[in-house]
Amino acid sequence: MAASLVRLKVTLDHVEPTVMRRIVVPWRIRLSRLHEVLQAAMGWTNTHLYEFQIRDVGFGLPDQEWGDGPIDARKVSLLSAIQDTGAKSFKYHYDFGDGWTHSIKIERTFPIVALADPMLIEATGRCPPEDVGGPWGYQEFREALADPAHERHAELAEWWGAKDFDPNHAAFADLNRAVEHLVAKWARRSRRKT
Repeated sequence: MAASLVRLKVTLDHVEPTVMRRIVVPWRIRLSRLHEVLQAAMGWTNTHLYEFQIRDVGFGLPDQEWGDGPIDARKVSLLSAIQDTGAKSFKYHYDFGDGWTHSIKIERTFPIVALADPMLIEATGRCPPEDVGGPWGYQEFREALADPAHERHAELAEWWGAKDFDPNHAAFADLNRAVEHLVAKWARRSRRKT
């Protein structure tokens, strides 16, 4: 596995219609960078805290003020976290206030042939808007937008703006551009360091 890629199936839990992404990343990607890939691929805005839960071990950004906390995701690769726990699937939590949970399944590994950059290969369903109130708030948001007679229709329509919201439209091209932009940003940083 020293020089290999892994395909991950990422499903947002407790929402309908299904929001799913398939991504390919290097096994040796740091968990902090995997977080960034997930943000881009899902369509989140990276404005909240996160944590990977691999078996009973949490990986995220430690908080010096609170002392105890997750293992620093900036210092651990996906490969080492998986090897240490033996997990075939794990959870990714985002925005602890809204409580978004993603189930991530390791589908298969590949040898690195040429390109070893993270990539989005499939997207189903649109990611909920940030700060909508988690899965239950998202359900109410969709119901309210669809029903002009809903008691919160005007409020949520104004909050969302004049844009249409189609929960089935994943906007693959936009999500793919976001992942490619992230990879290009990492490449620029890497060139500046050398």
